[in-house]
Amino acid sequence: MNQAVLERDLHDFLARSQVSTEAAELDRHAGESGFGADVEPQRPDVVVFPEDVFQVAAICSFASRTGVPIVPVGTRTGVGGMTRPAVGGISLDMTRMDDLVAIHAQDFAATVQPGLTRVALNHRLAGEDLFFPVDPGADASLGGMAATNASGSRAMRYGAMRSNVLALQVVLADGSIVRTGTRARKSSAGYDLTRLLVGSEGTLGVITELTLRLHAIPQSLLSARAAFPDADAALRTVVAITRRNLAVDRLEFLDGPTVGLVNDYKGTTYVESPTLLIEFAGPEDTVLADTRAAQKLALEAGGTSFEFEREAAGQARLWEARHHVGFAILARHPGKSLVGTDVCVPVSELPGAIRHARRLLDERGLEASVIAHAGDGNYHVTFAIDRTNPVEVGQVRSIYVELIDHALARGGTCSGEHGIGLAKIEFLEREHGDLIPAMRAIKQGLDPTGILNPGKILRAV
Repeated sequence: MNQAVLERDLHDFLARSQVSTEAAELDRHAGESGFGADVEPQRPDVVVFPEDVFQVAAICSFASRTGVPIVPVGTRTGVGGMTRPAVGGISLDMTRMDDLVAIHAQDFAATVQPGLTRVALNHRLAGEDLFFPVDPGADASLGGMAATNASGSRAMRYGAMRSNVLALQVVLADGSIVRTGTRARKSSAGYDLTRLLVGSEGTLGVITELTLRLHAIPQSLLSARAAFPDADAALRTVVAITRRNLAVDRLEFLDGPTVGLVNDYKGTTYVESPTLLIEFAGPEDTVLADTRAAQKLALEAGGTSFEFEREAAGQARLWEARHHVGFAILARHPGKSLVGTDVCVPVSELPGAIRHARRLLDERGLEASVIAHAGDGNYHVTFAIDRTNPVEVGQVRSIYVELIDHALARGGTCSGEHGIGLAKIEFLEREHGDLIPAMRAIKQGLDPTGILNPGKILRAV
C-alpha cells in the first residue's frame, strides 16, 4: 500500500500524534538497538503508537483486511531482528501502553501493559517487598520480554519469561481480543496457549496485557567473585554448585580475556583469569552457610581466590562489571559492531562447549569474549567486527555455525534467550526441522493472512 494512503487510512481511527512517517522515526524503527544486533536495518512504511487494546484491535483488523504487515515493537533491545520490518508495513510501537494495571500482592502477581519496563515495574513493587526476577540486562519492555521468552542471569533460579507469565491479553490477527491463562498458580484447562504465545515474537498475536508471577524480596543477598587457573576448574565448580542446590540466584562465568577487557574499561583490578560471579539469596543463615559451601567447592576444584561483597555498593560494582562487558568490548574496538552467539547446552556439557569455543578462536587467531549464564548452560561468544569487511564477517559466521552444530549434537539449542527472529531461521530448521510443518500450521491457524511479523521464526514462503 502507498505510504501516503496508508497514513491517511490510519488517521481514520487514530489521532495524528499516533501516526508518524517522519524519517527519524522510521529510521528508529528500522532495526534493533541491542548489543550484537546482526540484521541490517529496514524501514517500516509507518510507525503507529496505540494507547489501548481497542486501538490495537482496530489496527490489526485494518491490517488483516488490507494485507499490510504489522511488526509489534517495544524498547527494541533485542538482537535477532525480531522488530526489524521484513517488508515495510506498520511498526506497532507499544511503548505508550505502559501502565501498571494492578498489583495482587497476596497472590504474588501483577498485571501490566506491555510497554512497562522491568525496572519501572520493580521500582513500583518496592513498597510491597516483592520483585519481578527476570533480568535480561537491558531495561526491556515486559511485552517484548514475553514475546522473546527473555531470561538472563537469574534464570537458573526463577526461570525465563515462560515460567513467570500467568496470563495474557492478546489481539489476534483479525482484531479479536482474547485472554489466555488466569491468576491462579496452576491450570489443566485445555491447551496452554499462554506458553505458546510467550516466545512467539509477535508472529501469532499482539500482547496487550500480561499477568506476571512475582516473588518475595530475599531477606539477605551476598555476592562473591571466584578466580580459577583455567576455565575447566571454574566450570567444574558450576556443576558442583548446581548439584548441591545451593541458594544461588545468579552464577555467571567470564573468561580471562573478558575480565581484562572489563578491567581496562572500568578501571578495576580483578584477577584476569577465568572467573565466576555468584549471587546468594535467601535467609541470612542459609546464605552464609551456602556461601561457605560454594567457597569450599571452588577451592577444591582449584580456585585461586574467593572474595565476598557484603555491602550493596560492592555488589553493584561486581554485577555492573558483568553487565558492561559489551561496552568494554566496543571500547577496545572503536568503530566496530558487536556480534554474539546465544547457545545453550545442558549444564553438564558446558565445560566441553566452552573448551570447544576457545579452541576454535585460538586456532583461527580471533579475539572474542566468552561469557555464560553458567547456572543454566547458556553461553555467549561475542566478537567486535567490521560489518563492511566480508572476511571478518565470514570468519565469525563460520564459528557461529560450528558452535551451534556442537551444541545441537550434545542436546543443546541454537538460542538460549535471544530468540530466532530473522537471524536464526536456518538454525531453527536444523534443530527442529521435523516440527517446522506443525509450526507453520499453528501460524496459519492464528494468522491466516500472514500479517503478523512476517518472515520471523519461520522462513517466508
